[in-house]
Amino acid sequence: MTESAGQFAGASERSTKHNPRLDEELEHEIQGMLKGEKATRAQEWREVEPVAEGDPDITADPSGTLVGGTPVGMTEDAVVARAELARWLTRQPFPGNREDLVEAAMDHRAPDAVVAELQRLPEGQTFERIGDVARALGYPTETGPGAGASDV
Repeated sequence: MTESAGQFAGASERSTKHNPRLDEELEHEIQGMLKGEKATRAQEWREVEPVAEGDPDITADPSGTLVGGTPVGMTEDAVVARAELARWLTRQPFPGNREDLVEAAMDHRAPDAVVAELQRLPEGQTFERIGDVARALGYPTETGPGAGASDV
């Protein structure tokens, strides 16, 4: 075995977890899935069982309402919007301004709708937490209506 430019030649360039034969077997096993875009298992019992006819579809929110209810002063839409924003923003960009939050969301590959919503934030303002972001976007929170909310 020789060393060239910091790299070892020969077998050491392959996987160090498996032997070459097992590497080839694993590679061959996934080729059908990659090319056929469907499951390729020969044993039917290994396939994921589809939902039976007449059974309800499995959803994240089967009852159609949020688990635990909606906090006082908020609407269900506001809870969902705040959860979607929080899903794409970690604690890392807080406290931060609009540019920091938009960049963090884009780094996490947030959907365009979330990025567009964050771009609506006012310039020059620092946001300490997701609740501040929701209020600035006009969503009501537990502590009161958002800045863009109107009395109807």
